[in-house]
Amino acid sequence: MPAASSGASAHPAGALTPASPAPLPEDTRLAPGLPGYRRISLALFAAGLATFALLYSTQALLPAISGEFAVTADDASWTVSAATGALALFVLPLSALSERFGRRTLMTVSLSVAVLVGLLVPFAPSIGWLVVLRAVQGAALAGLPASAMAYLAEEVRPKALVAAVGLFVAGNSIGGMSGRILAGWVAQAWGWRAALLAVGLMALVCGLAFRALLPKALNFQAGSLNPRALYGTVRGHLSNPLLVRLYAIGALFMTVFGAVYTVIGYRLVDEPFNLPQGIVGSVFLVYLVGTVSSAAAGKLVGRLGRRGALYLAVGTTTAGLLLSLTDSLAGILLGLVLITAGFFAGHAVASSSVSRTATTGRAQASALYQSAYYIGSSAGGTLGALAFHAGGWPATVVLGLIAVLGVVSVTLYGSHAARVERRVLVAAR
Repeated sequence: MPAASSGASAHPAGALTPASPAPLPEDTRLAPGLPGYRRISLALFAAGLATFALLYSTQALLPAISGEFAVTADDASWTVSAATGALALFVLPLSALSERFGRRTLMTVSLSVAVLVGLLVPFAPSIGWLVVLRAVQGAALAGLPASAMAYLAEEVRPKALVAAVGLFVAGNSIGGMSGRILAGWVAQAWGWRAALLAVGLMALVCGLAFRALLPKALNFQAGSLNPRALYGTVRGHLSNPLLVRLYAIGALFMTVFGAVYTVIGYRLVDEPFNLPQGIVGSVFLVYLVGTVSSAAAGKLVGRLGRRGALYLAVGTTTAGLLLSLTDSLAGILLGLVLITAGFFAGHAVASSSVSRTATTGRAQASALYQSAYYIGSSAGGTLGALAFHAGGWPATVVLGLIAVLGVVSVTLYGSHAARVERRVLVAAR
């Protein structure tokens, strides 16, 4: 029997003492309290922070960008949609590279390129160049989310997976919050270009911390870059009804979130609020609620089950959308709190379920989820801006409610399909 991959010494051949059995795969994985788990958590928290800070760096600055380049809200929204759309397009092929070259390597390269482009974005001479650079940045970031999910699925024990993914998603929420707040206040003092530079420098610090903290993978096994094998893996995932439903749920939740946060800045700088750019950026402090709700997703699933947790997330998001219709600033802020809490809880439940459902080709399974998720972000940002241009904030809320209804429909269908499958299994016995 070959020596265990953990590096423990084996007994010599012919020894009277029997050789120890090879450890089960989960024995080499980490869990809270074990050495290395904290480093993984902090490293991927930093990576998640940098990813969302860079990906949505222009979102809080859209009114200022519209003003400088004399473009409408839906034109300026492409500085967000181009980044998320490119990420959706490239996440699958880059996930295949992670199967060959390793999750850790691809995450490092992706984040490094994205940070470099982030330091160039502030110098874009026109709205066209700004959109192009943002698309390149989104494509670079595509190597990180799916690889991170696959890395966690391989290096963390199954029972701790939802909590570990929740911490990564929590890093997303804090990155989205801190990047927007930093951008808002810097823009108020020195303009939106200085704000984007500040976000790029913050992401650089996070990238350095990520590389220093992330442990080497212990359970990664390199695969091939055979296109036919990749096609077969993707086809297998897309033929799995549960995975397809999870992809749809991620896309629909993100449609709501992308629409709301792309447009909210325009609403708050306009009548009757007339808030300055720094205050508008500070509104994103509500992302802290997302940090809590995503980190608590594991406990929600334990108490309510996956579908129960999703229904709770849907109800919370719906309540927030309806509450945001008020002309009271306090009511709008409370609505954003509920929308954010519901979104991040739903996202953490759906994304961790993908990692747990896929037993092979985890990077591709996660990549397909990320692709659907960021397609939802691009659609939400663009459609939300168009709706706002056509009918104001109520039209944006209607778009969000339609997407939430889609999540309910998909989840109800999944519950029905599970009952039918159980009845068939019982009848076959």
